Amino acid sequence: MAASLNRVILIGNLTADPELRYTPSGTARTKFSIAVNRQYKNPSGQLQEETTFVPIVTWGSQAENCANYLSKGRSVAIEGRLRIDSFDNAEGERKKIVEVVASTVQFLGGSPRSGDAPAQRGVPAPEPELDAGAMEEVPF
Repeated sequence: MAASLNRVILIGNLTADPELRYTPSGTARTKFSIAVNRQYKNPSGQLQEETTFVPIVTWGSQAENCANYLSKGRSVAIEGRLRIDSFDNAEGERKKIVEVVASTVQFLGGSPRSGDAPAQRGVPAPEPELDAGAMEEVPF
């Protein structure tokens, strides 16, 4: 069997407040996106900036902590895995979902929006199985 690795490490700022929802079985799930900036020089030597918007999903108690203590603009370090899935929507169009499933969310800089929360280095919560009908389209 060939070796494989699916690990993503990102540092960026939240583009909006996290959205907390619960599965029918009561498991917390939070979704948010972060903006990750990269600076480079173009062929003429001018400094350019590129921003990549990355959707993040967290589960369980980590999801609840993210919803309670993170807000738009907050810096975070994310460690997790890349998840790419596809499904057919109601109109029969093939859609793709691309997101990072976070195993670790480290709160960086600034103070939380309410109270003092320590950096979140929680044990990864098990990810519940979702069917294609429960998935939401990620706009790109």
